[in-house]
Amino acid sequence: MGIAEGRAYFRELGLEDRVQEFTVSSATVELAAAALGVEGARIAKTLSFKNGDGCMLILAAGDARIDNHKFKEKFHFKAKMLSAEEVLEMVGHPVGGVCPFGIKPDIPVYLDESLKRFVTVFPAVGSGNSAIELNLDELFRYSNAQEWVDVCKLPE
Repeated sequence: MGIAEGRAYFRELGLEDRVQEFTVSSATVELAAAALGVEGARIAKTLSFKNGDGCMLILAAGDARIDNHKFKEKFHFKAKMLSAEEVLEMVGHPVGGVCPFGIKPDIPVYLDESLKRFVTVFPAVGSGNSAIELNLDELFRYSNAQEWVDVCKLPE
């Protein structure tokens, strides 16, 4: 899985022409921001967590960090991120390209409030050199998000 599934997902929506692929890596917030020429906070990073026998995804602003207390209060278990191998196996995209588009079925997706500071954000599309610019309504709809959550903290 990877960019092919991400592109196919947006092709079905008639939005494949908005998918961007770069000749340089966009596998980290800093690299993605440089490739796009935007501030790192506007990169919508996708974080993968264990959730019982499965996993869940949380999209957060590039400068946000998981607040363990808020996470546990919201989801009633301790935040434990997946390993790179688990991410590929359970989600279907490699680390650096993880996104909620074209993923394996039945993975709950949540959007963190840290993204609400921006009109548009840039999540990956399944590879470590891709992105798509989406407004928040589009991000919510196309990610099939369950809800907006407040589980991150921003730098001071």
